[in-house]
Amino acid sequence: MTTKSSPAAPLEAIIIGSGFGGLGMAIQLDRAGISQFLVLEKAADIGGTWRDNHYPGSGCDVPSHLYSYSFEPRTDWPHKYARQNEIHAYIRHCADKYHLRQRIRLNCEVSDARFDADSGCWQITTASGETLTAHNLIAATGQLNRPLLPNIDGLGSFAGPAFHSAEWQHEVDLKGKRVAVIGTGASAIQFVPQIVPEVAQLDLYQRNAAWVLPKDDAEYSDNRRRWLSRLPLLHQLDRAWQYLSHEVRALGFVHFTSLVKSSEKAALRHLARQVSDPAKRAALTPDYPMGCKRILISNNYYPALNQPNVSIVTDGIERVVPEGVMTRDGTLHPADVLIYGTGFAATEFLAPIKISGLDGKDLNDTWRAGAEAYKGISIAGFPNLYVLYGPNTNLGHNSIIYMLESQFRYVINCIKARRDRGLRYLDLQPEIQARYNQKLQDAARDTVWAQGCQSWYLTADGKQTVNWPGFTFTYRQMTRKPTWSDYVQVR
Repeated sequence: MTTKSSPAAPLEAIIIGSGFGGLGMAIQLDRAGISQFLVLEKAADIGGTWRDNHYPGSGCDVPSHLYSYSFEPRTDWPHKYARQNEIHAYIRHCADKYHLRQRIRLNCEVSDARFDADSGCWQITTASGETLTAHNLIAATGQLNRPLLPNIDGLGSFAGPAFHSAEWQHEVDLKGKRVAVIGTGASAIQFVPQIVPEVAQLDLYQRNAAWVLPKDDAEYSDNRRRWLSRLPLLHQLDRAWQYLSHEVRALGFVHFTSLVKSSEKAALRHLARQVSDPAKRAALTPDYPMGCKRILISNNYYPALNQPNVSIVTDGIERVVPEGVMTRDGTLHPADVLIYGTGFAATEFLAPIKISGLDGKDLNDTWRAGAEAYKGISIAGFPNLYVLYGPNTNLGHNSIIYMLESQFRYVINCIKARRDRGLRYLDLQPEIQARYNQKLQDAARDTVWAQGCQSWYLTADGKQTVNWPGFTFTYRQMTRKPTWSDYVQVR
């Protein structure tokens, strides 16, 4: 006689993504006594953005002591601004120290997630066809996980190697080659200086010049690192100083945008000191207010562009052809290798995963006019779904880790409430979300990011769906604990 095995009990949570958000959430769930969870990762390794962006020169523009978990401080960072390999190693260290490896499934891409109101559970389907069930779904896919290719005719016709900076092909030898780089954002500003000494010719296709400030980077001495290790309070004070010195910048970004004008002069002096060619200097002078697009920091970008084997192409691109790039003035610019430094689809949160909530409500349809979520975390009509680094939680002035840690606590409170109160689900009230986002959009109109230029902070229709228009400590206070009347509580 055989016995039929009963189906496995639902997990308490499934986390999608293993970057800073996903791993930090997993660690805090475990510490809160919520141990029945899985982390699903589509790639072959953990690390999110810092796994993918391994292009030459990749690093962080937030100080290393600040760009790390407060509950897992590292005192021996080699540099003030950490390099990609150092950050990736830190993330893997955290996974090992907190024994997460056995609860992470690699090469496990989520294709579909559907909420079942009767059971109060999410049915998550992977690309391999496996179905997993959990009471709570936590999306930690982030905003910078889908490389964005430019909308240019003929991209597929190029005869040579072509790749995005987030999918760098290290096997492609650039030595002595003619290289075309399309895009001048935060990635290009890091990899261009690294490859200029190798290439025969580099053509940099620039749509808009970036505002660039000096980077106060430094290598930490052995003696400094020893003191930070021996005196934890000293490290905490250093972290607090870094936080406060960055937080004050919100005054210029959000409240008194005229304050950013003083930094424009510093940026123009930086440009004048490092670029001697008048034509190049003119091409690299921005024609929009500082802060409207992301402000970049670098000490070697301008010197690299000042080299004789670098051309700055400001004529619009007509199309890509097998031999290179054709600009709108009819000029063919020959190229052997094409590199896209065109950033990410930051406003397309959670895509391409299909998320279905109550009554089959589709999240992509819900967000067609621009993503929005209550406190960047909860979405009306999608019970027990929590988004980390969601709409309007990105920062232009401080560390996203601070924002994530605020969200961890909020999500854990919601998960505990559902479990301890015997609820099937918590569903955000739609009027709460509407009122919150109206207030948020009103605040965003007065920020430095709303000065009239198009950037990755905005949707095609101009809605600000990416950045948080305020101080990070305000956000932390707002997410300190849920207001339960904001949610419909269903037993």
